[in-house]
Amino acid sequence: MTAPLKERIIRHISMNGPLPLAEYMHWCLADKTHGYYQTQNAFGRDGDFVTAPEVSQMFGELIGIWLIKTWHSLGCPTPFNLVELGPGKGTLMRDILRAAKVDSAFLDAAVPILIETSELLITEQQRVLKDYPNAQWLKSIDALDPAPTLLVANEFLDALPPRQYVKHQSEWFERGVGLNEGNELIWVALPTSKLETEALPEGHAQEPDGAIFEISTIRESFVERVANLIHEDTGAALFIDYGHTKSAFGDTFQAIAKHEYADPLEAPGEADLTSHVDFEPLQAIAEKTGCTSMPTITQAEFLLKLGLLERAGSLGAGKSEQEQHRITREAERLALPHEMGDLFKVLAFSSGDMLWPFTEIVQETEPS
Repeated sequence: MTAPLKERIIRHISMNGPLPLAEYMHWCLADKTHGYYQTQNAFGRDGDFVTAPEVSQMFGELIGIWLIKTWHSLGCPTPFNLVELGPGKGTLMRDILRAAKVDSAFLDAAVPILIETSELLITEQQRVLKDYPNAQWLKSIDALDPAPTLLVANEFLDALPPRQYVKHQSEWFERGVGLNEGNELIWVALPTSKLETEALPEGHAQEPDGAIFEISTIRESFVERVANLIHEDTGAALFIDYGHTKSAFGDTFQAIAKHEYADPLEAPGEADLTSHVDFEPLQAIAEKTGCTSMPTITQAEFLLKLGLLERAGSLGAGKSEQEQHRITREAERLALPHEMGDLFKVLAFSSGDMLWPFTEIVQETEPS
């Protein structure tokens, strides 16, 4: 039996023609009835993938320390919006707020706000954050009250759909989803306008047949909205996601289900769809709005500068050998090059001066 969302997509394509990849991905993830984030338990070992906050409490704690330092660099605005985009299970915000207990003034000034559209996830987030009654939930950053804002987004941008352009017989076509004679979903090539072709990066004419270029105008537009908010109301934003620091050709679109790669056309709405984030245009957009940006760096460099190794040592002090091994393994997963360390990148920008390089973390003030 065909799943309801797949039936609807097939019916839509049969009546209206193929969908560009970006539109197909939006249907799969964000459909209000059968979209992935409305129906699936995506996060954690029992879900489809594990994010850094679920790997270790150290991830959220160190981001909490960065937020405190950034807040001080902005002159300690009071009150301020402490915003997380796409907060998953609420683990990251919980660890940030626990770390913030080292600075009571920061915690008193913060208004925790989670931007979430999934009622299923909101229920879980409210359970995890039950000890923080001042936490608020909004559907969009457009609903934020004007105020200084510190914003964090971990693995959020990758879920904003890209467009793909594929070279075939020396011509560039947009990649889309259509139907074969058996009414099954297949990849198809869609015609492109001259304007779209001219927007391809330098060197596209020399790429071989089969080359793919991805661009996400949705991501770029969203980061521009955040940067304008930060510039106008003061504050800072921190984006962490897997991707690359320089624009390049290549296919990074993928589906994940139960921690394994899946066919993105097989079961719309039942697998997570993502693509790697191109950070180069995003940093340029932030700077164009007037924000100050630090260089886009790897997650490993970011966490190590904040004191990941020192924090791991402090957590393991006096613990059993088994516990120390677990903590060490968590730190390795966050920072080793072949795990999350190099694949994930960090983009931060602010209305004021960025804190880079970071100062040493004072171990005595870190949360336990």
